[in-house]
Amino acid sequence: MSQLLTTPLHAWHVAHGAKMAPFAGYDMPIRYGSLIEEHLCVRQKVGLFDVSHMGQFYVSGPNSLVYLQQVLSNHVAKLEVGDSQYALLLNEHGYALDDLIVSRIEEQKYLLVVNASNRLKDFSWMQKHLRDGVSLIDQSENTGMIALQGPASIKLLNYLNIPWSERLRFKTRALEMAGSSVLISGTGYTGEVGVEVLCQTGETLDIWENLLKAGQDLGIQAIGLGARDTLRLEKGYALYGHELSEEISPLEAGLSWVIDFKKEAFIGKEALLSQRALGLKRRVKALKLLEAGVPREGMELKKAGGQVLGKVLSGTQSPSLQCGIASVLVDLEALEGVGEVFVDIRGKLKKASLASFPLI
Repeated sequence: MSQLLTTPLHAWHVAHGAKMAPFAGYDMPIRYGSLIEEHLCVRQKVGLFDVSHMGQFYVSGPNSLVYLQQVLSNHVAKLEVGDSQYALLLNEHGYALDDLIVSRIEEQKYLLVVNASNRLKDFSWMQKHLRDGVSLIDQSENTGMIALQGPASIKLLNYLNIPWSERLRFKTRALEMAGSSVLISGTGYTGEVGVEVLCQTGETLDIWENLLKAGQDLGIQAIGLGARDTLRLEKGYALYGHELSEEISPLEAGLSWVIDFKKEAFIGKEALLSQRALGLKRRVKALKLLEAGVPREGMELKKAGGQVLGKVLSGTQSPSLQCGIASVLVDLEALEGVGEVFVDIRGKLKKASLASFPLI
């Protein structure tokens, strides 16, 4: 087994008693204490996440916009300088190689934040389709990234004399924090108001500790990836490799809103148009358990007679709802006319209800 990578905050996590585990090739903090307490801290107060494992690519040059219009699903041309956008990197078959955030940071310069597990694959794909007049640089190893999330996050930024408001959602600004030049983006993965901060690797610890100190009166806590997963699932945010992959199309995942079919051409467009014309046979849906139990990835969704209707993609016990929740990939034809549905949890059928995201 290859050695796990570490983030600039790894020693801090270990020193503060985090439960560490492998994630996307990195040794990452899963929780520091109670996952439920960490989850509720973000929903009710403010939490701080180390997301330095994420990848950061810079695309620049006179043909950068034309290039990104070709390789990304969304309409990058709509971005003004300082705007950010959720988009998909698609293959020719219309399936996602990754989902990402693209930000226009200068007239001819863009930042792409990609999933850690897909960084090398993404970079190789983008290099393969590179054109003249475009520079593609991977700055992941030189970049630290921190997510500040929760209803008190804006107040905390204002404590630090950082001019930020909820109106700056999906906006990116070059600012100063703890004496360092940073990029602050009004994005996140929890469904709460907040920002993500990008900085130089060597400045990550100072910024992290400064935020923790400034947020003490607001009840700030360091939050692990365990709560990050429960937070995003309550809101129905896709996790690559679960709700979205090279086997589950973005149309099946309910992500047609980040595909701009009005663009003249982009990789995967024709395949997606064909999928849409033929009609979908499967869809990702939300599920809540009506009985005690926790749905887990790979468990089957069934009807009363035992016929399989689909499978669980992600599942957990929701700290906010205090019941089991899941995303499920369902067979639409098999589901037609079905009343009650059940999750098969170790041979016991637990009653559930299908719903729409977000669940809270």
